[in-house]
Amino acid sequence: MFTGLIKELGKVQNIERNSEGKKMTFASDELIHHMDIDDSVAINGACQTVISKTANTFTVQAVHTTLDKTTLGELKSGDLVNMELALTLADRLGGHLVQGHVNGIGKISDIKNYGENYVMNFSVEPSLMKYMVKEGSITLNGVSLTISDIWREKNQAQVSIIPHTWNHTIFYKLWIGDKINIEVDILAKYVENLLLYGKEASQQDNTKKSNITEDWLKSKGF
Repeated sequence: MFTGLIKELGKVQNIERNSEGKKMTFASDELIHHMDIDDSVAINGACQTVISKTANTFTVQAVHTTLDKTTLGELKSGDLVNMELALTLADRLGGHLVQGHVNGIGKISDIKNYGENYVMNFSVEPSLMKYMVKEGSITLNGVSLTISDIWREKNQAQVSIIPHTWNHTIFYKLWIGDKINIEVDILAKYVENLLLYGKEASQQDNTKKSNITEDWLKSKGF
């Protein structure tokens, strides 16, 4: 589990294709000192496992599923990546609960700056639009952000990025047309599952019907 607060920009040092997918080595100046083999690390929002390390590099094995579902497969030597180690129970949850499980890939459609603040529009896979709500949480390339606007008819959403986040993540290197990893808020997916269970349970005599309905959620402020 992660917070979506990027702790370091790493650099791709080496990529080796193998039968499992790609073995990827990243340079790190800071997180490497807090990293052990078998630790989880989010690379551009995709949770990976450290399989080996040196004094200033670490290696992960990205399997075919990861390469197919994320942008990690498009990385090349020299690219910068957002990095975050998994949180501990003593950490502050400054962002939101992030699993490091990428749900889809979006594409940047517009970037505008207002002084040092940036507003970024991006496409969203139609199947993920139901999880998008204004002022809701979303993770883009591993960064916890707040959705500021939505255009459901165009399958697009917008986030506003403060100067510190823009300058300390790979966002400052992105261009219109670049792809980004998207992870929706896990709480939205749980709510969806509970609503689905409530509907299915009513059709099954041997299953107790759930009391959680859309009207019940609205009455509780959701």
